[in-house]
Amino acid sequence: MRGRAMALAGVLLLASAGPAAPQAPTFRAGIDLVTFNVTVLDHAGHFVTGLTPADFSVEEDGHPQTIRYFAPGGVSDAAAPLHLGVLLDTSESMRDDIQFARTAAIRFLMALPQARDITLVDFDTKVRMAEYTQSDFPRLVERIRMRPPEGWTALYDAIGVYLNYAAEQTGRKIMLLCTDGGDTNSVATFSDTMTLLKASDVTVYAIGMLAHQSDSTRMQQRIVLQQIASVTGGKAFFPPGVDALDRVYHDILSEIHAQYSLGYVSTDAKLDGTWRHVRIRVVKPGLQHITVRSRGGYYALYMPPKAKTPGRPRF
Repeated sequence: MRGRAMALAGVLLLASAGPAAPQAPTFRAGIDLVTFNVTVLDHAGHFVTGLTPADFSVEEDGHPQTIRYFAPGGVSDAAAPLHLGVLLDTSESMRDDIQFARTAAIRFLMALPQARDITLVDFDTKVRMAEYTQSDFPRLVERIRMRPPEGWTALYDAIGVYLNYAAEQTGRKIMLLCTDGGDTNSVATFSDTMTLLKASDVTVYAIGMLAHQSDSTRMQQRIVLQQIASVTGGKAFFPPGVDALDRVYHDILSEIHAQYSLGYVSTDAKLDGTWRHVRIRVVKPGLQHITVRSRGGYYALYMPPKAKTPGRPRF
């Protein structure tokens, strides 16, 4: 487990260092890959599965790219290693819903035995993080059940701590965020958080339990959670009550299993830290009115220019 102060220091450093600081996490296997999780839907909103690399087109800033890495979702041996992050709001405002939220989260985790590891971040006034393997599942369940709801909500700090940790992982990264409201106690701002999300390759699924909020607050929190999820290519869900949580978790599991992972080596070798816009399309003949959901790009790696060596003075 990493200390909150150390993790937040790294997170806020990235968020405040200017446009060249954020770096896209990469697979390192002899070459640097830019990786994306991709969800494909037909006109009726059903998942499109069974696609191959030849069925996709990738452009970076308008320039075609060659797919070097490809894996379907699901539980097949070809699927990319899955790292799962669960961010659970345990603030005082969750008191009415916490018991059901705990039970539903545990059932969700039991349905993903292929996850290589699970990082649990529970947060209220403080942020706590621990990583578990499948063999540690009983300890994870105990941890989820033991935390009483209390304190304020350090939502943005919790996201930043997890993203900082996940940047060291390689494979497919999914973050499940369960919260009932806005941030009331973070050092990080919403702008900091959005910058970090853009710089990460984590796909976020947010669950907003907003049934007990006022109309104005509910609308504001919906917008925040939708932005947090959509910038990563994920999705936000807003169940009308705790009895609908099981259905939400089922929908998220279905999407994870239908998701593709692909990667390419950019034809732009400049290490300038700039934002690269990426467009991913399905080009398979016969498929029409297809929706492709993924993150919209990445920040290139940044390498400071070498200082020029002073020449020998002439006399």
